[in-house]
Amino acid sequence: MATVIEKLAILADAAKYDASCASSAAPKRHSLGSEKGIGSSEGAGICHAYAPDGRCISLLKILLTNFCLFDCLYCVNRASSNVKRARFSVSEIVSLTLDFYRRNYIEGLFLSSGVIQSPDYTMEQMVRVARELREAHEFRGYIHLKLVPEADPDLIEQAGRYADRISLNVELPTETSLSRLAPQKRMPAIRKSIASVTARIDDAHDARRKYRSAPAFAPAGQSTQMIVGADAENDISILRTSINLYAGYRLKRVYYSAFSPIPAASAQLPPTAPPLLREHRLYQADWLVRFYGFSLDDIAASTPSGMFDPDVDPKLAWALANRALFPMDVNRADRDHLLRVPGLGVRVVDRILESRRFGRLRLDDLKRLGVRLRKTAPFIIAGDWRPHPKREEQLLPSLRSRPRQLDLFGAA
Repeated sequence: MATVIEKLAILADAAKYDASCASSAAPKRHSLGSEKGIGSSEGAGICHAYAPDGRCISLLKILLTNFCLFDCLYCVNRASSNVKRARFSVSEIVSLTLDFYRRNYIEGLFLSSGVIQSPDYTMEQMVRVARELREAHEFRGYIHLKLVPEADPDLIEQAGRYADRISLNVELPTETSLSRLAPQKRMPAIRKSIASVTARIDDAHDARRKYRSAPAFAPAGQSTQMIVGADAENDISILRTSINLYAGYRLKRVYYSAFSPIPAASAQLPPTAPPLLREHRLYQADWLVRFYGFSLDDIAASTPSGMFDPDVDPKLAWALANRALFPMDVNRADRDHLLRVPGLGVRVVDRILESRRFGRLRLDDLKRLGVRLRKTAPFIIAGDWRPHPKREEQLLPSLRSRPRQLDLFGAA
């Protein structure tokens, strides 16, 4: 029988393929000044995830088990895979979480699992972990539970009571791809479960507005994940699915996970992994839609092939396709227009708007405010600067960046 350390090596490694483990929006809790309880969601330790206010929350990220009834072709833990298997007991996960916390290695737990016996049984085991941590040990740290599709609604209700965030992966961008590569999973059932969680979160928010003592439900919201590169869908198609998920279910995040080739893979899967830069470009486009006022049509119009250029980020691609709108005067343009200038982020734009109230901004002023002039200068007018007009073929070489491609699971 495997030891706990051997199980940890197997099940922590198996969990690395799940990208959706951020702790954004977790409520602040701690056990300081209390004779009871253990843990905190406020501390800083091993960097793993960042909350919007800058707090770093490190997580123990493991599977309950990598045994699985499902045979999803893209998954290394699929039923037909010849990988080393292991399973934690509920008490082992609870002990590991508390032991790691006491050593200041973590501030929380991210728990997922393969499906064993049935969706209800698997979900019940994960809920037991969260319940024991919260009730028996009064653990105040962060907990993220991965829901099992088609689990009993009562179990999902319990998961939301004990966890800060819950998530359920849509896996692939289209129902056609999911039916082909994961025939035991059904997209309508997954979306129905996501919708039910959204409704429960809304009900809990309404109840807490009326009664402060009303129980919370997944206060950090819910998220999902899509695998990139396992099917033939292009980047615009993936982004369209993400936008629909944000709009339809008000998710906190959609995560993108680059497909990783697995041993004895099906011929239906690509033989090589997509570049991680493709995943990075999707995150950039995702943020443009969520925080910069871009629409899918804006991004699609500057991406005629449907695939993002690895050398040019989506915002720069849009600017190059809309040169008539530039250069933009940083001393006169409104916030929405400034957010479309390459190299200007939300915080920098807000600093510009605040600073220009006291006088016209020059290039040195912009530099002090954190503007990356190499990328931004060709697209702006400042108090002492107007760019020389250049054709796109002259401008691109100075703006292109080709970062070194890293391997997600290879040596650093």
